[in-house]
Amino acid sequence: MASKPLVRQHPDQLLVGLISISDRAAHGEYQDEGIPALKSWLDEALVQAPQYATRLIADETEQISATIKELVDKVGCDLVLTTGGTGPARRDVTPEATLAVGTKPMPGFGEQMRQISLHFVPTAILSRQVAVIRETDDHAALVINLPGQPKAIAETLGGVKDKDGQTVVPGIFAAVPYCIDLIGGPYAETNESVISAFRPKSARRQQ
Repeated sequence: MASKPLVRQHPDQLLVGLISISDRAAHGEYQDEGIPALKSWLDEALVQAPQYATRLIADETEQISATIKELVDKVGCDLVLTTGGTGPARRDVTPEATLAVGTKPMPGFGEQMRQISLHFVPTAILSRQVAVIRETDDHAALVINLPGQPKAIAETLGGVKDKDGQTVVPGIFAAVPYCIDLIGGPYAETNESVISAFRPKSARRQQ
């Protein structure tokens, strides 16, 4: 059965693919928490509500790669976020599967994610999350690996704040809207109370 492309309901609407990667959740052994956590955070962070295409799959390299390709090439997603499968265990193959279908690596995202996580746990250095751009002839998308736990997902996307609510380490999502601008996607705006997206002055939309 062919994948159905998403259709924007607004010019600024992001089309987002969410992939939860877990053997146990995919086999129904427990309820997936990754996709609901991602949706909850993005719904609060984005001014224009996104459209989602969601997938729950097992830790299989070929299946992960194929699912990313499907969401970018056929569904037309601007942003694909994966959750799970980024540690050092034998079954953790998400980074390899992501790199296999990327056309440009985006190493800064992984570096920043580990920097954020190190504020909370020393085992952040075991995380292998990566990000890539996937390009086709007429479309491009940003693909980012995220942690598996809802708390870690929110921390990674939103960053580290002090007791007064001031940002200590920016979350990775601060860079996502401008990256999507640069690859030809929609102009996504964020709610400042959740995260402030950064764009250089020359790239900001005139009010």
